[in-house]
Amino acid sequence: MADLSNVSIDPVRLWGSLMEMAQIGGTPKGGCKRLTLTDLDKQGRELFTAWCTAAGCTMSVDRMGNMFARRAGTDNSLPPVMMGSHLDTQPTGGKFDGVLGVLGALEVVRSLNDLNIKTKYPIEIANWTNEEGSRFAPAMVSSGVFAGAYTEEFAYSRTDSEGKTLGDELKRIGYQGELPTGGRAIHAFFELHIEQGPILEAEACDVGIVTHGQGQRWYEINLTGFESHAGSTPMPRRKDALLGAARIVELVNRIGLAHAPNAVSTVGMLNPYPNSRNVIPGSVFMTVDFRHPEDGTLSAMDAALQEGVKAITDGIGLECEIKRVFYYKPVAFDAECVAAVRRAADHFGYKHRDIVSGAGHDACYLARVAPTSMIFTPCVDGISHNEAEDISQDWARMGTNVLLHAVLEKAEIVA
Repeated sequence: MADLSNVSIDPVRLWGSLMEMAQIGGTPKGGCKRLTLTDLDKQGRELFTAWCTAAGCTMSVDRMGNMFARRAGTDNSLPPVMMGSHLDTQPTGGKFDGVLGVLGALEVVRSLNDLNIKTKYPIEIANWTNEEGSRFAPAMVSSGVFAGAYTEEFAYSRTDSEGKTLGDELKRIGYQGELPTGGRAIHAFFELHIEQGPILEAEACDVGIVTHGQGQRWYEINLTGFESHAGSTPMPRRKDALLGAARIVELVNRIGLAHAPNAVSTVGMLNPYPNSRNVIPGSVFMTVDFRHPEDGTLSAMDAALQEGVKAITDGIGLECEIKRVFYYKPVAFDAECVAAVRRAADHFGYKHRDIVSGAGHDACYLARVAPTSMIFTPCVDGISHNEAEDISQDWARMGTNVLLHAVLEKAEIVA
């Protein structure tokens, strides 16, 4: 077996690429706003393409706009070892969420080039479209199409707050490719990502070995009451939709606490109408997000939500529609890929621990069609989806070194 003892990435080059990409959509508070399929996303994609081409990769784009930069292997008939994440951000996102996984993968390829290392299996870097779901719901829809969870038609029909469709915006920025979405073999897939939580930093761990991804259920709730005058409508005669929403927020919080420590539950959006200071709200739109690593517990949380919402709305005379808009089961990542990540961390002597991903990631869909695992780096105070999101250059270096060695194990060095 080849001696890998001195094989590592260039952390200065990696950090420089992260900082340069962060300028596209950079915000005054030091974060990033590069929403999917906007002109800024197109700029990010074009910079990524230029870097990959300079690194000797060939670029292909599928019908969902997913990008694949390929480094040839000595046997290109073999399925690729793939690594990657996403370049789109939240509206008030940070510089590293997703981007570290894409540019860390690029740094792996650059380092292999520097060291003149050839691999038997080809290697591909993936940039998945619309991972965040902040502009077009649901999240991870393009990797979902790749894995067969959604159809292209469903994905193309997703609309943003202005009524623009994902399909039209994909065409507008010129990234609806010709490559079929999915339906091809992948030897292994690895995703490097910041933890987006506080555990690794709190325990002074260098690397997280991700063994599972939490299951998720997202809901949209529409409450309908009756608008009336805030001054002249007696309290017992009101049908206050916002009051119902407030009680549901408290219900959602109770459900999460009841299934601690692994459950989390969130009301992330709440839009009352007509949103006037002297009108009793006649309707409310709200969202609910449940997550847990066991599907049975998610089902119990679902039942508690349905029962609790019915009791609340019946009690104050509201009409209610609950729609489940997103669901995927908890994911157990491939044991051999997880072991490859663990061996890579051990090789460098990095302090590591097994961890369950609380956030959704494209790797959770890729696990349906390919052996898959993830690598986490710590992030400062566990903050993510926030302009204050931050990591250290050392954390980026260590996580990418682990990615490099896990990929090399699967891609097989050719002497």
